[in-house]
Amino acid sequence: MNIGEIAKRAGVSRSTVSYALSGKRNVSEETRERIQQVIKELDYQPNAAARALKEGRTRTLGLVIPPAARRLTYMQLEFVAAVLEAAALSDLDVLLSPSGAEPDRSFERLVEGRRVDGVILMEIRLEDPRVTRLQRAGMPFVTIGHTAHPEGTRWVDVDYAALISRCVNHLADLGHRHVALINRSAELMASGYGPGHRARQGFEDAVTQRGLSGVEYPCGDDAPAGDACMQEILTTHPQVTAVATVNEAALPGFQRALARAGKTVPTDFSLVGVAAQHWAEEFHPQLTSADVPAAQMGASAMELLLERIATPDAPPRHLLLAPPISLRDSAGRAPLDAAAS
Repeated sequence: MNIGEIAKRAGVSRSTVSYALSGKRNVSEETRERIQQVIKELDYQPNAAARALKEGRTRTLGLVIPPAARRLTYMQLEFVAAVLEAAALSDLDVLLSPSGAEPDRSFERLVEGRRVDGVILMEIRLEDPRVTRLQRAGMPFVTIGHTAHPEGTRWVDVDYAALISRCVNHLADLGHRHVALINRSAELMASGYGPGHRARQGFEDAVTQRGLSGVEYPCGDDAPAGDACMQEILTTHPQVTAVATVNEAALPGFQRALARAGKTVPTDFSLVGVAAQHWAEEFHPQLTSADVPAAQMGASAMELLLERIATPDAPPRHLLLAPPISLRDSAGRAPLDAAAS
């Protein structure tokens, strides 16, 4: 059960449920009773770890998000929303801390000031000094993503290598012989961004196994960057007939560049990727993709963090997800002339 289900059954907003549970704002007695009745019908019991945290010093958790200079992707927004929702159900506050790959002033205030009882960290690098800093400080934490050596930590992630490999294999099955990977930005890749490097490995492995011609392009997280990237692929590698991507924010740009080049998806060019379901279904035609269960990941990260705070000696757990490829309309058979080459 989550706050959305309670709100739906009670006929109120999610925020009203949160206020009724926490008592932080006035809610009419009639509404409060209706919410409590729904909770009773659903047999909701407060999480034991959440109860333990509520007895702690701050009753606040930290959520470290990408720096303010960068726009959050839809997938990242879903992570944030899921964490906030899970915290509201447990009557806990969440302090958002925009921080980059290195422990900056915002991050240090979060750790040194002991302003929170635990931290959820997003956008993990293969070698991430923020993880080392949290370990050294003895601060309970969970990561969305994982380092190259995650032993002894708690984390939630998607198996990007396996998912991009599946995408490439799907394209190969459709007869595509020349494919490209559109990855995240060059800056993120240079910083050791885990999902991008794992996607690269999965792409390279699948291209080799299937005997394909493959090329990788970095791309910024917005439509103009996607437009420029796709235009470059069409110009410098005109033999490419399909793209796999982990850059959902650039998708509208791909679409514009292909339309400008007179290419129809999927008749002339195929697109597949790893993306939030919302982006995949809003794309036209709808994107064949592995839909990242971002809401589940955010909620699971919160569960692991509360468990870590309540029972520090419990063995660390992690969750690695590999959702199936949802076959939609953006991938088709390779053009006959390309398949023959």
